[in-house]
Formats: sequence, structure tokens, C-alpha cells
Amino acid sequence: YRALKSDCAGCELKAKCCPNAETRSVHRDKYEIVRDFARQCTTSDFNPKAQARRKKVEMLFANLKRILGLGRLRLRGPCGVQDEFTLAATAQNLRKLAKLKPMGPAAG
Repeated sequence: YRALKSDCAGCELKAKCCPNAETRSVHRDKYEIVRDFARQCTTSDFNPKAQARRKKVEMLFANLKRILGLGRLRLRGPCGVQDEFTLAATAQNLRKLAKLKPMGPAAG
């Protein structure tokens, strides 16, 4: 933003505002639009819901990495990685399912 010379000439704050220039100029970074959008998103009503959903997903990945030892994949290539991740996700889902239905007394 650059002010007009006529705007700054009659202003009593010119000595404080722009002492070394004839007019005031305000520089904005080229990514300021993106920052404004991020600020708007964080103040919206939807943000707490989105944070809760992200937390759920991030906890699942943390569980895969720490509990199931999937910090580093052993297989190479897209097919191997997909197979290994599918097995790990299946194991995680089976663990969740086992927690939902408690085992009954053993028969016999």
C-alpha cells in the first residue's frame, strides 16, 4: 500500500509515521493472503470439531508407530508398503474390536 502525497502532507503524525519518506508505504508479504485465511479458519466455529477429528486420526497413527512398531516399513515398493500398512491397520482394527466385546467365561 502506498499513500498519496496529498494524504501525508496535511497529517500531523507524518513526523512519526514516515520521517524519512514523502509518503507512507505498507509492505505485505506475498503469502499474507494465506496467513489471513489460516487466521480466519482458526477463529471459525468449525475449528474445534476439526481439531478433535485430527486428534483421533493422529492418535491412530501414533499407535501404529509406537505400539505396533510401524515406525519404519520393512517392505519396498508401493505394493509392499500397501500390503504392510494394510496388515498393520487390520491388526489395529482387530485390537479395537477385541476391546469392544469382552470375552466370556471359558466353557469346559
